[in-house]
Amino acid sequence: MNWPVLADRDVRFLASERFHNMGDSSSTSSSAPASTVPSSLPSPEIQTLSLGDVTDEDRAKAAKIKIEANQAFASHNFVEAVRLYTQAIELNPLDATYWCNRATARTKLEEYGFALLDASKAIEVDPKYAKAFYRRATCYLQIVKPQLAVADFKRVVALEPRNTVVQSQLTATQKLVRRIEFEKAIEVEGEKDPVERCHEIIAEGGCELDKAYAGPQLSTGDDGKYVMTEEFIKGMIEWFKAGKNLPRRYAWEVILGAYTHFVKEESLVDLELQEGVTCDVIGDVHGQFYDLLNLYSLTGTPTENHCLLMNGDLVDRGSWSVEVILTAFAYKWLYPTRMFINRGNHEAKDMNRTYGFEGEAKHKHGEQTYKLFAHVFTTLPLATLVSATKAPTKTSTTTILSPKGLKRHFVVHGGLFSKDGVTLDEVRKIPRIGRQPGQDGLMSDLLWTDPQTLPGRGPSKRGVGIAFGPDITKKWCSLNGITCIIRSHEVRQDGYAVEHDGLCTTVFSAPNYVDQVGNKGAFIRIDAEGDQKYFQFEATPHPPMKPMAYAQGGLASLMM
Repeated sequence: MNWPVLADRDVRFLASERFHNMGDSSSTSSSAPASTVPSSLPSPEIQTLSLGDVTDEDRAKAAKIKIEANQAFASHNFVEAVRLYTQAIELNPLDATYWCNRATARTKLEEYGFALLDASKAIEVDPKYAKAFYRRATCYLQIVKPQLAVADFKRVVALEPRNTVVQSQLTATQKLVRRIEFEKAIEVEGEKDPVERCHEIIAEGGCELDKAYAGPQLSTGDDGKYVMTEEFIKGMIEWFKAGKNLPRRYAWEVILGAYTHFVKEESLVDLELQEGVTCDVIGDVHGQFYDLLNLYSLTGTPTENHCLLMNGDLVDRGSWSVEVILTAFAYKWLYPTRMFINRGNHEAKDMNRTYGFEGEAKHKHGEQTYKLFAHVFTTLPLATLVSATKAPTKTSTTTILSPKGLKRHFVVHGGLFSKDGVTLDEVRKIPRIGRQPGQDGLMSDLLWTDPQTLPGRGPSKRGVGIAFGPDITKKWCSLNGITCIIRSHEVRQDGYAVEHDGLCTTVFSAPNYVDQVGNKGAFIRIDAEGDQKYFQFEATPHPPMKPMAYAQGGLASLMM
């Protein structure tokens, strides 16, 4: 890139804003809420000022605060950076760099909707500020709107014709747009689904095991079909750690083995924890394979008395997404009633195309394998209802119980709905197989929405979906007899955060997310009484490969 990430620039324009900002491999456990700063709120209002409304003193103060914000950004303290850039904007809204830098910090928090607003304001302040057009273009890519990104990349190239980096991103994004349009044009209704096609190829002898393969071997049952074993999973993990890929036939067998169980499950899975049984809820992993192995060493693998529930976003961003998903699917195949996997917003075609999994799957196992993954992702359940079977001994006057007087937890990747009155039965009956989430409707809500501190519903900071307040959470939990919503979908600096008066907990299991954020990872253990215990862990070293190594299009050169 030709510009420093946080460059200085003098700007003159009439603008103002009043912004309210909210305000090793070992693990630690806790039963108390983590203290995590919530992500920022949108800018509610922009007012026009005259040039004289910003004094020289305010300009000097703003410049000093900007230096502190840059330091916070460099230290990966992005929430603090947003707060400080906001202070600088309040003092001097006439400097486009403050808006643009806050947009950059917000992208690190995945607040792409807010970042779009900030980048647009920077452009309004200085219509020739190339960096602001670039920031807005990357935001459009992040929310899977490459057509809009093309226009902004073109503007950057027009302003800086010698910027070869942006020129290459423009070219890559234009190719991506053409590919998307081509794929839509050739889609054939009623085309044979990838599961059937893979079975056909296997039956025709078109996916035989390479005789030179010297890795772990799948066993066969009495019927001659492959079966999964603990021994194979352990060998597969060591094979992955050595930097090697499974043969395509074995990858297909693992995916198809898990698929046979996913298709039998409803969109809302019911999991009852009998006495002595626990369930560990795992948040986003995002292709961080070495952190997943550390995590499994802490949770333990599935057993008769211990369940794992992975709450979506196993793939994308991290560059070992194939290894992550094959390991999780192998456990699902082996322990179908003890390994559970919810769908996340990244188990979707448009996200996989943008954030790396499509490129990775095709690189490691070919196009047909990616098609198989993409279809099987549509069979993943959308939520899991984890129900206690023992009467609770720890309750308060505000504890919400099921009709049977027991605690139960609604585990979902994103959150609640854009309308009131949605019941568990409605969630259970959502048609999902073969369908993509889209950007509206119940499935989209379950995978995309976020909690907010303000009551009611509001616009999403992501640019997709909505945000729901504590009153919405309480009303829905009371309607459905839910003790707590456990969701993921967002980084929390401590790995988890208890929100909405204890009715909503966020858990995130990718420590030092994309090698930048510096957050802890966490998981939640639920027992037969429905009590929760929280465990935190640090990031694990991994081989030298950057996140999104297989990303395609204009994001290919970005870390996030």
